[in-house]
Amino acid sequence: MSPIQSISSGTSFKPNSSTATTKSSIIPIPPLLGASVTELTTWVQQQGQPAYRGRQLHGWIYQQGARCLGEISVFPKKWREALEDVPIGRSNLDYRLEAPDGTVKYLLQLADGQIIETVGIPTAKRLTVCVSSQVGCPMACDFCATGKGGFTRNLARHEIVDQVLTVQEDFGQRVSNVVFMGMGEPLLNLDTVVAAVKSINQDVGIGMRSQTISTVGIPQRIRELAQYQLQATFAVSLHASNQQLREQLIPSAKHYSLEALLEDCREYVNLTGRRVSFEYILLAELNDLPEHAAELAEHLRGFQSHVNLIPYNPINEVDYQRPTSSRIQDFVDVLEKQHIAVSVRRSRGLEKDAACGQLRASNNTPIS
Repeated sequence: MSPIQSISSGTSFKPNSSTATTKSSIIPIPPLLGASVTELTTWVQQQGQPAYRGRQLHGWIYQQGARCLGEISVFPKKWREALEDVPIGRSNLDYRLEAPDGTVKYLLQLADGQIIETVGIPTAKRLTVCVSSQVGCPMACDFCATGKGGFTRNLARHEIVDQVLTVQEDFGQRVSNVVFMGMGEPLLNLDTVVAAVKSINQDVGIGMRSQTISTVGIPQRIRELAQYQLQATFAVSLHASNQQLREQLIPSAKHYSLEALLEDCREYVNLTGRRVSFEYILLAELNDLPEHAAELAEHLRGFQSHVNLIPYNPINEVDYQRPTSSRIQDFVDVLEKQHIAVSVRRSRGLEKDAACGQLRASNNTPIS
């Protein structure tokens, strides 16, 4: 099993009795990023080093942003030389694009050459990172640029955590919130996403309640997520008020009805005691009419939930358009009259290449 394969499921490092410290006999491991202080301590002891080196290593990776072990000056020189080829797991910055409002979109190149997107979104009080969980996305939602690009593979734990550190370092301030709303379907990489959420919480130091896992809906996986009993926010990309419309926008909905999805969401609330946030992209003249709002309200009445309306960011591949401000407000009014908790996500970011997947496409970065 390769290093990437062995960590992609969120598994921990396996103890090994070897204490060799020569370069040729360093114990093969997955990239260190994403590992806990306990895991790192176990590993340094395998190398014949004292346990306190594990905490030193943890600090250099997560607080000081070390990109290679050779730069950790508190380690003995001979041991640093032996560790030269041991990967921390940091990605390379391939492209950076900043919007007038300060939002920054990044293209990151992974160790195998694949490219992913991540976004840093600053406000007066917060710095939010929108992270990807896969290279591409297999869900092929009709309005999504990422879905148009195809799918290659799941991301590993270190590749997810790296996105948060990259944004934090570039902005020069602590990240306060993380949302799994970038490229990919998080519930199709569930074990690794959960491992990354825990590492972002315990190692990077971002509160669990300040993280959001978003899904378009995968059968059986919502219950699996509930079993983890995470304190993270759970968001479902609904985008339609009836089954026919949802199938038009989300191909996988043919195999997972709106009724079944909502029932699983109710079970999630019962199992966790936490509300569900419903993401709803407003597409002009398609799903933004008052009757759609009324249908949505009917589904969610009495539900421990919140609706997050997202005015559409157009992409070149399809003809969907952004609704007018008055149409958005009409939709909000209908929901509020039915006592449905609702908010509108203010558009942030780039006038060009604003939607997820567009920047990579515009930079001629295909999925291989």
